[in-house]
Amino acid sequence: MTDRDHNPLAGYRTLLCVSGGIACYKAADLASSLVQAGAVVDVAMTDAALQFVTPLTFQTLTGRGVYTSLWQSTQEYDPAHLSLTEQADLMIVAPATANILAKMSVGLADDLVSTLALSAWGACGILVAPAMNTRMWSAPPTQGNMASLSERGVCIVGPGEGRLACGTVGPGRMAEPKEIFVRASEILRTRPPKTVQS
Repeated sequence: MTDRDHNPLAGYRTLLCVSGGIACYKAADLASSLVQAGAVVDVAMTDAALQFVTPLTFQTLTGRGVYTSLWQSTQEYDPAHLSLTEQADLMIVAPATANILAKMSVGLADDLVSTLALSAWGACGILVAPAMNTRMWSAPPTQGNMASLSERGVCIVGPGEGRLACGTVGPGRMAEPKEIFVRASEILRTRPPKTVQS
């Protein structure tokens, strides 16, 4: 077996953006899978995401600092909202709440993750994993936002159907980490990796 067999994502750098939903715990599993496959994983979190899981969780899993503020700089002292997307091969938003999807659709950039999403256009691929209540997912504004993002080239995985945290049964569950990982791997392998900077 070659090193590529053990580390199929070696050389790739991903930016995992975590927005505030109960599915945040699944994002930790996704981060772990990406790291185990050899990818460098940077993590950015919204204020709402911090209510569900701590930055320390992602820092431990990735071995890297976690970005939680628009005012943070990277180790290279570049503005994080620009340098992180410039260096990434793929930005993954998981969970992608109705709020962050709406911001991405209209180009609103009022926090770190939404600003990263805006600066990612033309810099790296974008994959979103929607997660929300069934009524919110089915709402015409959300469906309009999803159609707009898809038309602009954003890749979408999920959502799945099943019992949601609120007790509702229907579409809105975030795709399982394994499914997101597979889709991310497919996207990354369509392009050569950028130069990885640790």
